[in-house]
Amino acid sequence: MSEGAGVTVYRTIGTPALRHLDPFLMLDYFGSDDPDKYIAGFPDHPHRGFVTLTYMLDGHMLHQDSMGNRGDLRSGGAQWMKAASGVIHSEMPQQSEGLMRGFQLWINLPASEKMTDPVYQEITPEAIPVVESAGLRVQLLSGHYGGKEGPIADPHTHVQYLDVSIDAGHRFSHHLATNMTSFLFVFEGAVRCSGTSLSHHSLAVLGSGASVEITAADRAARLIFVAGLPLKEPIVQHGPFVMTTHHEIEQAVSDYRNNRLVQKKARFARR
Repeated sequence: MSEGAGVTVYRTIGTPALRHLDPFLMLDYFGSDDPDKYIAGFPDHPHRGFVTLTYMLDGHMLHQDSMGNRGDLRSGGAQWMKAASGVIHSEMPQQSEGLMRGFQLWINLPASEKMTDPVYQEITPEAIPVVESAGLRVQLLSGHYGGKEGPIADPHTHVQYLDVSIDAGHRFSHHLATNMTSFLFVFEGAVRCSGTSLSHHSLAVLGSGASVEITAADRAARLIFVAGLPLKEPIVQHGPFVMTTHHEIEQAVSDYRNNRLVQKKARFARR
């Protein structure tokens, strides 16, 4: 589908087939070496009531918001943005050729946090721990794995976000609490998980078991593995606004139309 000013994205969570996966609201994957599919970028657009987590695999994107914050997203880096009470921002490519590839995940906020002050955290590639073993490489954006902890922390959903590279014939295994919602998205190669074969660009929602085991097929594979604690609260969404009641959505739309959406300047930090 087309987003922003004409960027081609591949959406899994946030479609009629899978509207929400509590606490996750949307997952977009973008990846192309054709500038016509990304060069227009994502000009100014609003958010209220949730968190965005953007992970750049390849390429260079500039972030700016209406309150003067500015930051670079480069290959291997990430940005955690708590939009909360309101942000108007843009994400624009800083390249005119070459590969641009990455993910954006929307994570819900509890009702008590939706109208709090916005916060940004920009994470450089060097700040993301790497755990390596025979045939396996795990980049840890959030959560715990292999005795290390990722730089991004969500105190409400305790999100785990792992970028997993598996050599052919090797496997990745991970344990997590049984009350976590979890999924994986394969973006290179193919894997086998719980007896099911998954090719690239496949999303699999996992069951409530305490462990997962994923094996690469006859060639190397790469995927993101994501888990989070469900909030179990009402979700009322209207485009880029995600609240808990229809009245709150109407207020968000009114605030945006009357230039009242942004109430506080976001705090901005780099790691």
